[in-house]
Amino acid sequence: MNLQRTDWQAYPAQDGTGEHTVVGTLQALSDVHSTQLRNRRDILVYLPPSYATSNRRYPVIYMQDGQNLFDRATSFVGGEWQVDETMEALSRDGLQAIVVGIQHTGKQRIVEYTPTPFNSRGRGDPYVAFVCDTLKPIVDRDFRTLADPAHTGIFGSSMGGLISLYAFFRRPDVFGLTGAMSPALWIGGGAIYPYVQQAPFVAGKIYLDHGTREGSARRMHTLLREKGYCDKHDLLYVVEEGSRHTESAWARRLPDGLRFLLRP
Repeated sequence: MNLQRTDWQAYPAQDGTGEHTVVGTLQALSDVHSTQLRNRRDILVYLPPSYATSNRRYPVIYMQDGQNLFDRATSFVGGEWQVDETMEALSRDGLQAIVVGIQHTGKQRIVEYTPTPFNSRGRGDPYVAFVCDTLKPIVDRDFRTLADPAHTGIFGSSMGGLISLYAFFRRPDVFGLTGAMSPALWIGGGAIYPYVQQAPFVAGKIYLDHGTREGSARRMHTLLREKGYCDKHDLLYVVEEGSRHTESAWARRLPDGLRFLLRP
């Protein structure tokens, strides 16, 4: 069976970056060009365990900071999220999905994850356009996806959480699921709050969290409830006692976040 087009390569490459920690099936596509941002980046795609032996289609979660998701060899100070291990475990509970890891571009990370209306230097709007209008068509072309908003999510932490929450309300034609872990809600003087307040209600699911030893998302939780999202139905808000703003904290909370977004 031909699983994908020939330009996707099996990961890990023999790149000399250290011991790889990937489990399951991970594909890589190098130097994906963004006409919106005028730059290039590598993309990783995790495929669920049944992909090679079935003809079914799968939900897709687009995740920011692709370097930190699957492999300790490429992650920030060795703190990978263990997305692959988490998805392998969730698959045993009947929850399978494709995960797209979008690698950031180093020094441009903060600028690309800053929504343009919040800061004149922010490139968040062209970044969201890249994900929706360039990357998603590639993924939908090359893999068996469920391409509708109800089965398409966007997920991130910190600045990645901010842009993921923004994208959910900015592009409801694409996303019906979002996860914002420890989101950087203070960017632009808290401009995300009036933005969400004024945005039309988007039918879908929102996962939101933070630790007690970092910035709080409680105000956003309150705003989302006032907007009409119901706890444990289409909104899950988690506060982890004693947790800081770290990769290891996000790895700990990730299974519950993905389970909430992916369950029927």
